[in-house]
Amino acid sequence: MTTTPRSHIAMFSIAAHGHVNPSLDVIRELVDRGHRVSYAIPAAFAEKVAATGATPVVYGSTLPTDDDPDAWGTELIDHLEPFLADAIQALPQLDAAFADDRPDLVLHDITSYPARVLAHTWGVPAVSLWPNLVPWEGYEEEVAEPMYAELKASPRGRAYYSRFTAWLTAHGVRTHPDPFVGRPRRGIVLIPKALQPQADRVDESVFSFVGACRSERAEAGEWRRPEGGRKLLLVSLGSSFTKRPAFYRACAEAFGGLDDWHVVLQIGKFVDPAELGELPDNVEVHSWVPQRAILAEADAFVTHAGAGGSQEGLATATPMVAVPQAVDQFGNADMLQALGVARHLPMEEVTPERLREAVLGLVADPEVARRARAIQEAMAREGGTRRAADLVEAELP
Repeated sequence: MTTTPRSHIAMFSIAAHGHVNPSLDVIRELVDRGHRVSYAIPAAFAEKVAATGATPVVYGSTLPTDDDPDAWGTELIDHLEPFLADAIQALPQLDAAFADDRPDLVLHDITSYPARVLAHTWGVPAVSLWPNLVPWEGYEEEVAEPMYAELKASPRGRAYYSRFTAWLTAHGVRTHPDPFVGRPRRGIVLIPKALQPQADRVDESVFSFVGACRSERAEAGEWRRPEGGRKLLLVSLGSSFTKRPAFYRACAEAFGGLDDWHVVLQIGKFVDPAELGELPDNVEVHSWVPQRAILAEADAFVTHAGAGGSQEGLATATPMVAVPQAVDQFGNADMLQALGVARHLPMEEVTPERLREAVLGLVADPEVARRARAIQEAMAREGGTRRAADLVEAELP
């Protein structure tokens, strides 16, 4: 731990579990080190933020929430426009909230565009807390340009970039929107390096991998393996894209007849357990479970391969069947499979037979267990929460 004098640090994020949760233990550690942390966040997450010891700075947001994932639309532009619209309306709120209490350092999630504008206006350093994969050298040419070419040629895409550029220019930021979003001055990456594609081509003078930042004290809830010595399977599709009753029924059917397995199904808030029908005695159903506590006991994990679930599976050396639903989950699923600790099973290919075959094959393979333990040990060496806090302190003026 350093002896940096007490400073005021402002953190900015959006109301989404996948963006807030990875930051919380870093914030808690900074508070424990004596820093005063203000955390700008919509009201739905204020209580969770306050539990770290930080002061919530509540602002109104227009972004779709985890409760309404369908509101994000289906096209690439549908995912981009809401962030810009929200940033434009949030910036005056946030500027006013900090008018008489300027921070020494701005921390921000990658989605918080106002944070970087404010840091520029205030003349203070900005550091991005990055909860998923980062761009490598050559990423723009290999991935971004082909992906965005059609959008940038469309009227809607041109209008988006024109509005974004005008907003940045009005606040003295001369950076093009693409590097503004994807190329921070400094990034602390809250995933293990094992999950990063093209990791050897990442500029580590900009991006520092610290791995998962989730301490035991940050974990909510306890869970104990049922008696009887059966193997344990956890099934979870995260918190957003969970309206999949047919998938959960397939999982129950896959393992319902196996007396040596116990299955925990987390089905989220959008599915009524009654939709699943009568379930076998070895299957229990919950809308929410303490995932990390169960994974510490589990023999296998069927996951959507979100950043949080993927790294928790790696941190507990749990073999995974990855059934991705959206955005970065598809890339994570491929990475996990390439690491030799998971199988990528697309949702459209899910059947009880294929689920059972994938899980039993992984658990029976000693090479999977060996690779999982090696990755678990490498992650432990990345430093986690304490190293992340050290890196933040190193950026303080």
